[in-house]
Amino acid sequence: MRSTSHHRPIRFHRPPRRTSTGRRAWTAALTAGLVTAGLLSGSAASARPAPDPSLTTMSIKSPPGGSNVRVLVFHGSAAAGDESPVVNAGIEAIEQIGLTGPANQRFRTEATDDASVFTNETRLGRYNAIVFLTGGGDVLEPEQEAGLESYMEAGGGFVGVHDAARAEPYSDWFTGLVGARPAPNSPAAVQRATVEVGDRGHPATKDLPVQWKRPDQWPNWVKNPSGEVHTVARVRESTYQPGASANGWDHPISWCRDYDGGRSFYTGMGGTVSSYDETDFRAHLRGALLWTTRLAQADCKATINANYKAERLTKANQTGQNDQIGEPHGLVTAPDGRVLYIGRGGADSSQPVVTDWNNPDIGKGKGEIHVYDPKTEQVTLAGALTVFGNKGGGDELVKVEEGLLGIELDPRFEQNGWVYLHYTPHAQINRDTRMAERRVSRFTLDLATNKLDLSSEKVLLAWPVQIHSCCHAGGGMAWDSKGNLYIATGDNNSSGFSSGYSGNNPEPNYKGVSFADARRTAGNTNNLNGKILRIHPEADGTYTLPDGNLFTGEETAEGGGKTRGEIYVMGVRNPARIFVDKKTDVLYAGWVGPDASAPSTTWGPAKYDTFAAITKASNRGWPYCMGNKQPYRDRNLPDPSKPLGWYDCDHPKNESPNNDGLVNLPPVTGNNIWYSPQGGAPDFPRDANGVPSYKQEEATYRLPWLKGGGQAAMNGPVYRSEDVAADSAVKWPAYWDGKWFVGDFYDADQPRNAVLMDPKTLGDGGLPVHSESLKKIVPIGNDGIKNLMDWKFGPDGALYVLDYGRGFFTSDPRSALWRVTYQGGGPTPAAGQLARGTQQ
Repeated sequence: MRSTSHHRPIRFHRPPRRTSTGRRAWTAALTAGLVTAGLLSGSAASARPAPDPSLTTMSIKSPPGGSNVRVLVFHGSAAAGDESPVVNAGIEAIEQIGLTGPANQRFRTEATDDASVFTNETRLGRYNAIVFLTGGGDVLEPEQEAGLESYMEAGGGFVGVHDAARAEPYSDWFTGLVGARPAPNSPAAVQRATVEVGDRGHPATKDLPVQWKRPDQWPNWVKNPSGEVHTVARVRESTYQPGASANGWDHPISWCRDYDGGRSFYTGMGGTVSSYDETDFRAHLRGALLWTTRLAQADCKATINANYKAERLTKANQTGQNDQIGEPHGLVTAPDGRVLYIGRGGADSSQPVVTDWNNPDIGKGKGEIHVYDPKTEQVTLAGALTVFGNKGGGDELVKVEEGLLGIELDPRFEQNGWVYLHYTPHAQINRDTRMAERRVSRFTLDLATNKLDLSSEKVLLAWPVQIHSCCHAGGGMAWDSKGNLYIATGDNNSSGFSSGYSGNNPEPNYKGVSFADARRTAGNTNNLNGKILRIHPEADGTYTLPDGNLFTGEETAEGGGKTRGEIYVMGVRNPARIFVDKKTDVLYAGWVGPDASAPSTTWGPAKYDTFAAITKASNRGWPYCMGNKQPYRDRNLPDPSKPLGWYDCDHPKNESPNNDGLVNLPPVTGNNIWYSPQGGAPDFPRDANGVPSYKQEEATYRLPWLKGGGQAAMNGPVYRSEDVAADSAVKWPAYWDGKWFVGDFYDADQPRNAVLMDPKTLGDGGLPVHSESLKKIVPIGNDGIKNLMDWKFGPDGALYVLDYGRGFFTSDPRSALWRVTYQGGGPTPAAGQLARGTQQ
């Protein structure tokens, strides 16, 4: 052993060690290459139980180490031979990390290959953290592993690097410590790949690029640890060759967890000598060491599934009543924690449904508003509007998706009780022309009784919609930080007359009103359907128009009178859910696509459900272009079955005979997320004119984490923990800050994810750079939240979710309001256990 001054590392060199016959045989077999890779993977069949506590009587102070922070680097190996160059590079890098940087982050490094340190409680108790740079194999005797366990139980820190995951292959406890075992046939070659750095708060990742490109060896995992550990970074498999044992889109590469009383961090990176010369990789190791040595706190619980609890808040309705919930269609949370949610218009299945247009009660339903009060855990039926929205199921010339479609609360709701409702009043339908009025009205809620004063209605905005055919009513509403109200309206056209491709068939009409040509609605600058509107409500129940909408309504182009100043976004099909992040005023929206199950070389793309982050007024494409500006084929009279030219997404023209707006439209902006039955973000090679091939065998799927089939996009919120009460015991962790929640009504292959966007490309259709599955946190399945209809965070930081139920156009025993809360506690270590006090 050699000792050095305070500022130099200490290395302990391992003396010869006696081993049992069995251990010598094991070491010899490993050296000879006779141990199978399957054993090194730590499979359950070969695992041994946790170390027997009776093997050691060690008493290590809790927590180990002190303010004179020390790190032990252990690099023992079961194989004979010289030290690995990678190990030497790792030791030198950790030594330099400890000697550099801010003074309050520095530490001493000692290195050894002598495993007897793990049975010396005096020595072991000196170290704030232990780093395993060891290669594979059974490197610890049972009593030594028991000593390591005692060290962790006392509150120690552990950092495993690359091949550390191959150590102690028979130990279940060590498998838990490192988190996962490499697959036997993981690729051995050094390959350049992109690492998605999803945790922007952990000291090991907060200063790294979101998309970190670097060469290394990239192990695959026998069992994916996501959900059992907190993953801070993933490697993107599409950027290298992962081999036959690939893990797929969710391929963790660095993670952490609070384990057995201590803190464990593991990275699968660091398999090359050159890794340790990288500034970013050293920053990664530094952050891991700051947490494990207790020099800094970190949250390593935020994505562990067991730390979340999903509970149903509402009971089943009483027979023949909607006393708890209507046909779920939207929710909003109040500043005091109350949740207001709406029912579209369908009654329970025992109630009559009128479909005869000769009957004055055709489609008559009740759009109900319920209030859940968390203080009493009781539900109040606040009121019900008589709506056109109860025609039951059937094809698109029978069913209807109108009704009570959206709800928002005034920014001063606590003072004025104002509630905004987006609905289709039954009293305004014309049974002869089959036209109706859609409106946004303001009502007053009695804050003491939770009852809505229906006589207080002030109609802010109203516009005509055709109701001869279904669907795509939209409905969502949201406020920005400037008091502007966004209103999402659907294009309300049948998709059954264009084979599920572009809704651009001009021929079908009812009494002169087209019901299959979305160029009359979504693609029309003079029509409020198929849009996201933006208005500024005034106190007297009127509204003004904010600057920056897509049109002013005063344009003189093409003769004038062909635009509406309320339009902020055009070219959306069915934007049922929208959200505005008030920190940035970015609008997030999702909408449902048409019905074509596959792309067509004649007509264009398959059905794409879409999500977009919208930073300014824009045209999002429908019915001319979808996805990342993929065009449809034009059609027109006299024969709509004959394809014409491809639409030009940069210079779209509305040449429909049903258009009363501008012919020359704003250019299309590409969208951030789109998915089809075949996969996420399908893309195709393009010809010289920019037209995709639309040959399915030539498709590239740029977002492998999502897929459709049956699909109905349900946009979600962006989380901001700063908006939550600091003392909330149920709030989601800050890990989720800035992440955008995207989901689907269905819960099989469809998305239910939180995604991280690049602010530099956010508004221009940039793809997400990282995705996290929420399917075990917001649970799927028949007994979970199977049919997601809306989701928003409350002021307590819990996520409130509406489950539509298992039937359509009706309330159902499974229709329910749910709450998903976080139960994992705060960052670790506790502030009182930090080695040098609170770090800034």
